[in-house]
Amino acid sequence: MTGHIYRDVILEQHARLFRGAMGAEFLFMDDNARPHRANIVDECLQSEDITRMDWPAYSPDLNPIEHVWDMLGRRIAARQPPPTCLPELRRALLDEWCNIPQDQIDI
Repeated sequence: MTGHIYRDVILEQHARLFRGAMGAEFLFMDDNARPHRANIVDECLQSEDITRMDWPAYSPDLNPIEHVWDMLGRRIAARQPPPTCLPELRRALLDEWCNIPQDQIDI
């Protein structure tokens, strides 16, 4: 991932649209990964009037989706038999994603 790809794929195609739909209350959350902090990304966020959440250095546990990805990874690792090809992995990921109880995600 580069700053250019992050801008073109994430910001231009997703964040900008969510900002437009949500209005002034929109607060964008990313982390301190190098591509996220590139000048080109800062310029894009400023031009789109997107406010970025402050993010302390070395704090991946603050991002709730990281815990959900971990749950998903553990569920895939526990499958018997494990997926052996990309289509099987895709199906397994979708199945497991749909089967994570919402209360676990909320926690």
